[in-house]
Amino acid sequence: MAIILPSLHSKNLKLTPGERRFGTSLLRNLEDDYHCWVDVPVGPRQRRPDFIILHPGRGILVLEVKDWKLPTIHRMDRLTAEIETGQGVKTVVNPLEQARAYAIEIKELLERDPLLVQQEQGRYHGHLLLPWGFGVVFANITRKQFQAAELDQAIAGDKVICQDEMSETVAVDAFQERLWNMFTYSFGGILSLARIDRVRWHLFPEVRIQQGHLFDTVEHEADAQQIITQVLPDMIKVMDKEQEKLTRNLGHGHRIIHGVAGSGKTLILAHRALYLDKLGLAKPVLMLCYNKTLAARLKQLLIERNAGNQVQVRHFHGWCKEMCTLYQLDLSDAPGQEIWERQVAAVIAGCEKGRVPRAQYAAVLIDEGHDFKPEWFRLLVQMIDPETNALLLMYDDAQNIYGGSQRRTFNWSGVGINARGRSTILRVNYRNTVEVLDFAYQFAAAYLDQNESNEETPLVHPEFGGRKGARPEVQRLNNSAEELNYIAAWLKNRSEAGVPLNQMAVLCRFNAQITRISRELASKGLAVECAQGDGVFNPTKNTIKMLTMHSSKGLEFSSVVIPDLGCMPYAKATHEAEARLLYVALTRSTENMLVTYHKESLFTQHCERLQHTPSQPVQ
Repeated sequence: MAIILPSLHSKNLKLTPGERRFGTSLLRNLEDDYHCWVDVPVGPRQRRPDFIILHPGRGILVLEVKDWKLPTIHRMDRLTAEIETGQGVKTVVNPLEQARAYAIEIKELLERDPLLVQQEQGRYHGHLLLPWGFGVVFANITRKQFQAAELDQAIAGDKVICQDEMSETVAVDAFQERLWNMFTYSFGGILSLARIDRVRWHLFPEVRIQQGHLFDTVEHEADAQQIITQVLPDMIKVMDKEQEKLTRNLGHGHRIIHGVAGSGKTLILAHRALYLDKLGLAKPVLMLCYNKTLAARLKQLLIERNAGNQVQVRHFHGWCKEMCTLYQLDLSDAPGQEIWERQVAAVIAGCEKGRVPRAQYAAVLIDEGHDFKPEWFRLLVQMIDPETNALLLMYDDAQNIYGGSQRRTFNWSGVGINARGRSTILRVNYRNTVEVLDFAYQFAAAYLDQNESNEETPLVHPEFGGRKGARPEVQRLNNSAEELNYIAAWLKNRSEAGVPLNQMAVLCRFNAQITRISRELASKGLAVECAQGDGVFNPTKNTIKMLTMHSSKGLEFSSVVIPDLGCMPYAKATHEAEARLLYVALTRSTENMLVTYHKESLFTQHCERLQHTPSQPVQ
């Protein structure tokens, strides 16, 4: 069965009866190596063909579907058609000409990529590597009516599929033959998976994944001189089929995505925010996470993609503080409670007493939901407008570093989240290299209690995304001074190798380490930026980011240093909690990882053993 995106049953997809019937015909008559996109924006100009069909062996086909009946058509030539509408007779573009224009635009876009054109000298040198074609579907006109009305004078007969040629009684071979007779050009071989991904990368910018960036920022509109060839990455990274299916098929209601570190959860969440922003909803969209640093990164991403003021990005405690100020809530003076704990309690109480209005938001989107407490979920569900009832929650229990086992065993329905049958698991890690992921998971698996996993909060084992790289380096030094010298030299080498400073991070267990290490690195000529306390985190500033391991949640960097590992595990925390925290830090790196220490501990001994242990497949 063909893969159709979005699903024909998606509530977000507005199809005519004819379009829906034709989509059903595609599902019925095409095998699972066909990719079909329905009314999806294409390329930098965001054109919307009715259907795009891609097959690795046959090529790419663009189709326009019309629900016109024969009496609807007053006149048609090769360029235009006069049709009867509710407002009288209207002149429109001939649907074949419409499909042709879309197909040529797609062809020319793909031909700008040297890896998608014929390189061999000859007749087709420089032309698109895959066949392309276009056609029309008349959902309410039979072949006999088409010929009797002499519509073939305006649209060639082999460029049309008629009503009786897409019914359930039509043989699969006959249906497919109709499709592929629409090709004017037939050359090239079978597309590899890598080339299919390149096609998707060009056609659908929203599925792109850039290392260090969740969205591509290349401006194709300014590319009149074809300079796109200078900025194309060697290895295209796009959402896999499961991620794209999730992204395009997300409807309203409560939904939970359980995903391993680096599986694209934040990418999907941000895409959802952009989609909701474009709907012009009556109420704003609230995007929440736990960390200030991740909130700053999410806010920057949405600004880069021209998201409007409808999407409000906050870290949870910052949002509670705003609610307390806005609604003049009274804080308790309970002894031993931090200010942010009292602010959360005040918002919960204010909601119960009616001082904080409910249903303030059209949708609530939560990243890193494993850091949230059950009572926070109960509060946030009440903030969603019942008319939309839209909640999207990202969760990975292996990265739960703020709570303990009691948080992982609560029942979703008990906190007001009704996502039964609407939860999905993303198992593939795309962020880390095979070597980094293998190192991180082998370390964490030794400490995590696999028995705590359950149906509602599964402990998901990551699978490799396939990228190879260097094994994490674990380096023992004689003292703190030698350790800092080694770290500074390693960072300078990464910079000389072309890694931007803002794609490097030093992740510390404690705030005091950030203060000391940043001062020493700065004295050695390295530009550093500390993200701690109430400091402003600027992801774009070209400085090495100094973060606590807690603050690094949800972020990624090309090169990561974890210094002074000998201070872990912290004596006042459990080994499992400390292992979860180190797992988070280890999975922030997309390319290179350095772990250093000058005092031994249980964790340093374990990491030393792993450094010399052959990689094992993660299943």
